[in-house]
Amino acid sequence: MAKLISCKIEDRVALVTFERGSNLNAFNRQLRSEIIEMVNVLDEDPEVRVLVLTGEGGKSFSTGYDLKEAAQAEKKSVEEWSNYVRANHHFTECVWNCSKPVIAMIDGYCLAGALEFAQMCDLRYCSEDSQFGVVETRFSTGITTMIMPWIVGARCREMIYTGDLVDVEEALRLGLVNRVYPKAELHDEVMKIAKRMAQVSMQCLKWNKRSLNGVAMAQGMNAAMEQGMHACTLMNASVSPEFQKFDEIRRSEGLKAALAWREEQFRQYE
Repeated sequence: MAKLISCKIEDRVALVTFERGSNLNAFNRQLRSEIIEMVNVLDEDPEVRVLVLTGEGGKSFSTGYDLKEAAQAEKKSVEEWSNYVRANHHFTECVWNCSKPVIAMIDGYCLAGALEFAQMCDLRYCSEDSQFGVVETRFSTGITTMIMPWIVGARCREMIYTGDLVDVEEALRLGLVNRVYPKAELHDEVMKIAKRMAQVSMQCLKWNKRSLNGVAMAQGMNAAMEQGMHACTLMNASVSPEFQKFDEIRRSEGLKAALAWREEQFRQYE
């Protein structure tokens, strides 16, 4: 089975690239597993101080969890949904639990579960072509990792309730991203930041990250995450009429038709 990620180490910085560009780097089971494994390996590598994660192709960091794969995995009981949600949360946690700084280098779409994953990274830099969105709410599925309140505060409510896409100007204003660069300059600028960061001692980087994460956990982040997973599980298991219709179209006409139907419900109010 061909690998779905690559890794290049230079000047104490590891650049990890998701190589599913033909699928907009959607997180299927294999890609998620390889990312977790790679992050864990790099966390133990004494030659690496900073990780940079990105998607190939220039169109998408990732569009989130692979909907085609998800459609093939029947889940009916609350327990089955709970196991699925917790497995996905374990994936997003791998970058949060990494003892070293992790940077999300975003070029293009960063949607749904991928947006959750990027927010679990320490820093987010993006190209001027990027877009962000909690699009999963538009077909009535839950948010696996409810990290957004800790990143942008109460302003996340509009994104979550509407599923609207957000451009880079709004993302920067909200604090969803740290900086925005022209597409052609994104890679070089992010790598320069990462390499400056990698000049700091390993001990300093690790203890500062531990301290910053500890502040969030002391404020109740773990309890909030548990509440988010519980809500996601019950939402998915309850199967709303909207999701039933979406799933019916997806199975009979394909995912593209289902997504088009979903968007049509919102277009008249744009």
